[in-house]
Amino acid sequence: MLTALFFLMTFATLATLIWSGMQLFQVEENPLADRLQELQSNAMVSTGGRAARRTGRGGFANWVLYLVSIIPGGEDWLRDTEKELSQAGLRNRQAVAGYVLFNFVFMGALLAGAVWLQRDKPAVQILIGLVAPMILGVLLPKQVLHRLVKRYRNKLQEALPDTVDLLGIVLGTGLALDQAMTRVTEEMQHIYPELAGEFSTLVMQVRAGQERTVAFQQLVRRTGIEDLKSLAAMIVQSERFGTSLAQALKVYADALRTRRRLRAEAAVGKAGIKMLFPIVIFILPVLFVITLVPGLISVLHDMELLGVGRR
Repeated sequence: MLTALFFLMTFATLATLIWSGMQLFQVEENPLADRLQELQSNAMVSTGGRAARRTGRGGFANWVLYLVSIIPGGEDWLRDTEKELSQAGLRNRQAVAGYVLFNFVFMGALLAGAVWLQRDKPAVQILIGLVAPMILGVLLPKQVLHRLVKRYRNKLQEALPDTVDLLGIVLGTGLALDQAMTRVTEEMQHIYPELAGEFSTLVMQVRAGQERTVAFQQLVRRTGIEDLKSLAAMIVQSERFGTSLAQALKVYADALRTRRRLRAEAAVGKAGIKMLFPIVIFILPVLFVITLVPGLISVLHDMELLGVGRR
C-alpha cells in the first residue's frame, strides 16, 4: 500500500514539475503585452486594488496566488517573488503561479521521499530527517531564481554597448529619441530580444503619457543594472540642458565596451583558479591511477614470483 502511494505521489509530482517548468520557462509570444498588463496590475495595486489579487477569479493562476496570499506572510512572499521574477524577465501571473507551484511540489516531493526512505525508523528519527529536505526545498528554488536573475542581467549588460552605440547613430540622423529607440528596438529584437523588450516597454510608457524620468526609473527598478541607471541619467540631463545626446551616447558606448572587456579579462583571470579544484579532485587522482597502478602491479607480480622461486 505504501509503495503504491509513493509511486502515485511520484507520478503526480513529476507531472506537476513538468507543467510548472513549461509555465515558468515558456517562450512569451507577446512580451510587450504581458509587460503592459503587469504595469496595469501594479498600478491597480498602488491605487488600492490589492484586493484584486486576493480574489480567486480569473483562472488557475489567480486561484493559486489567492490561496497563497491568504496564508500569513504569503502576500509579502508573493510580492518579493514577483519582484525577483520581474528582474529575471518573467512578468506575468502564470510565471509567478508556476514558480509557487514548483516550490510547493518540490518541497512535497523531498518530504515524501525522505519519509519513504525512513519508513522503518521511529517517528522521532523521521522528524529529524525531515529537517534537511525542508532546508533544501526552501533554498534550492530561490537559488535557481537568483541564477535566472543573474543570467538575465548578464544578457542586458552584454547587449547594452552595441545598443547604445546604435542609438547614438540613429539619433545622429535627426530622429527624435522615442523614434530612435523604436528603430533600435526593431533592429535589435532578433539579436538582443531582452534589451529590445525593455526599450519597447519604456517607449510605450512614454507614449501613454508617463514622464520620461519616471519611465527610466521604472526601467532601472525592473532590471537593477547600474549601467542603465547611468544611461537614464545621461538622457534626462541631455534633454533638460539641450546638449548633444548622440555624442554623449558615443562616448558612453565606448566606456561600456571598456567595462565589458574588463569583465571578460577578469573572467579569464578567474578561470585558472576555478579550474584548479576540478583538476585536483577529478583529474589528478585518475592520472595517478593510470600512471602508478600498472607499475605497482608489475612490482607486486615480480615480488610474488621471487617469493615463489625462493620457496
